[in-house]
Amino acid sequence: MTVASDRPTTARRGQGCLIIVCGLPGSGKTTTAKRLSAERPGVRLAPDEWMSALDVNLWDSAVRQRVESLQWVMAKDLLRVGATVIIEWGTWGRDERNLLRTEARELGSTVELAYLDVALEELWRRIQARDMENPPIQRSDLEAWLRSFEVPDDAELLRYDRPVG
Repeated sequence: MTVASDRPTTARRGQGCLIIVCGLPGSGKTTTAKRLSAERPGVRLAPDEWMSALDVNLWDSAVRQRVESLQWVMAKDLLRVGATVIIEWGTWGRDERNLLRTEARELGSTVELAYLDVALEELWRRIQARDMENPPIQRSDLEAWLRSFEVPDDAELLRYDRPVG
């Protein structure tokens, strides 16, 4: 896991903190987000869980977008009152991560990025072992996603705050 920053950060009492967990399927986003929500403590927002609870297909991209939009509204409300919010969306695109970071900073929050860099073979092994998607993820899907994933570079990583503690 890579977590980087351009400046040391000490969260002030009452200051919100957004933690963006970034990675491909199988990278450990849920495990990392659950650990962070227990350690910090924080509110974890994961669209897969909401969609499963609503009995919606996880591959329904229109519903996923609406769920993530609702979660972001809720996240900003939580940040305004000084909570820690852990976003577990994958955030494959740099523009998406930049938007979340900018909006959270406008609310006075610190923003951390937890980038989970896992090799293709390990991602594939984990996805096969968990066997939870329906329809199952194909290796060709994972390879295509890896090509479209915008890996946070050093310049981007420097825009985030260091983790507290």
